[in-house]
Amino acid sequence: MFTGIVEELGVVESLEDQGDAVRLTVHGPHVVTGSALGDSIAVNGCCLTVATRDHESFTADVMAETLDKTGLGGLSAGARVNLERAVTASTRLGGHLVSGHVDGTGTVLSRRPSEHWELVDIALPARLARYVVPKGSICVDGVSLTVVEVHDRPDTRFTVSLIPETLARTTLGQRQPGELVNLEVDMIAKYVERLLVPPERAAETDRVVETGRVVEPVETGRVVEPVETERVVEPVESGRVVEPVETESGGHRAERQGR
Repeated sequence: MFTGIVEELGVVESLEDQGDAVRLTVHGPHVVTGSALGDSIAVNGCCLTVATRDHESFTADVMAETLDKTGLGGLSAGARVNLERAVTASTRLGGHLVSGHVDGTGTVLSRRPSEHWELVDIALPARLARYVVPKGSICVDGVSLTVVEVHDRPDTRFTVSLIPETLARTTLGQRQPGELVNLEVDMIAKYVERLLVPPERAAETDRVVETGRVVEPVETGRVVEPVETERVVEPVESGRVVEPVETESGGHRAERQGR
């Protein structure tokens, strides 16, 4: 478990191709301190296990699944990477809960610098967009960031604001439009969805997202089922409740109820 607060900018020393895996060696004297064989270190947000180490560097084995699903496969000797050791019971949770299990990759779309901070737009896979909300947390290349905006049309993307500390102490200060970044969405949102939405419905939701249809939840009495609609339900006044009411045609509509 990590917190998304980068401890050190490491440098890739070597990548040894092993056919179906890569042995990655990273120079990171700070994170190596106190680390033992078998410990976890996040490299650009990917949880890797220390296989060997000396006083300044460590080596980890990266399997094909990780190479395919993350940006680690595009690293080369000399590349800088974000490093963070796993949290302990006494560690401050300065960012948010991060597992180090990357959900997918995003693409930097644009950078809009200001005098003291910078806005960065990042495209993400449509299947991950529902886990991203304004003022929520997302992990980008191992960095815990607060989402400023989320856009679902015409493409799925989000915006983050980078402060000088993040620009100076992480790889995000140098990421350029077109480059890939590792993304991990809020794990709590994924667990909540798993508890509330049957697996077959989650798969259907993925198909809905990909096809661009709009759905809204409708309470059937036992499970929440997505139903296609052409309208958007506006939020009601604070203190009121929206309850689905069956219509004569057998469909459902949202009705304002009294306080």
